[in-house]
Amino acid sequence: MIYALDTNIISYILNGNAVLEKKLNAVISSGNNKIVIPLIVYYEARRGLLDNRAVRKMRSFDKLCVRLNVDSLTAADMDTAAVIYDNKKRAGTLIEDDDILIAAQCVTNKYILVTNNVKHFDGIDGLNFENWIA
Repeated sequence: MIYALDTNIISYILNGNAVLEKKLNAVISSGNNKIVIPLIVYYEARRGLLDNRAVRKMRSFDKLCVRLNVDSLTAADMDTAAVIYDNKKRAGTLIEDDDILIAAQCVTNKYILVTNNVKHFDGIDGLNFENWIA
């Protein structure tokens, strides 16, 4: 399985959440799984760290990105995002574009999104997610 981390999960990791770090290590060490950081998550995390002038956390984030790999967006991801946007808008449950792009990347690539913001992603067709914090 391939897991993709949401921005809130990155924050928990950078803040030293031991339970989450243990889960992360267990998933990686199983040998059958991979964890990626979606490009939009990379942007959101880096933006927040720069805004807070969090130099030490930025170094930790850079190391995490090398360890897990940042996954780029594709035209197929954008096509999926447009469909998600249309579906959410028609349902009257529109969410932020960043969340749509993260979800689209996960749906297109069949990633399991790891998030603590389950409500943001609820009701997106084809999206599988897990909450490693709950």
